[in-house]
Amino acid sequence: MRLPPPTPEVMARMGEFMEEMSRRGVLVATGGMMPSSEGAQIRLADGKFTVTDGPFAEAKELVGGWALIDVPSKEEAVEVAKRFLAIVGEGEARIRRVMGGPDDFQGA
Repeated sequence: MRLPPPTPEVMARMGEFMEEMSRRGVLVATGGMMPSSEGAQIRLADGKFTVTDGPFAEAKELVGGWALIDVPSKEEAVEVAKRFLAIVGEGEARIRRVMGGPDDFQGA
């Protein structure tokens, strides 16, 4: 199932937002995700690989897109996510810190 394209108004607002984030040096990269029907799931168990083609009916959550931002704090990342959702409307955003090196592993 493919979603309908965003309205011209949403595209214009998103373009302005992305341009601002790029100009500020916050936006590093973005990408959209195609439906799970076009994907595959690869597992390794007991030394054997299993490849299952989509769609994945059992999936309760699917990633629709992603953005890599460079901000100094979790709080600023939350604010960027809020601004994004205010443009696109109903939905959910999750933030995660990108690991920077060996010191980021627990116990390191």
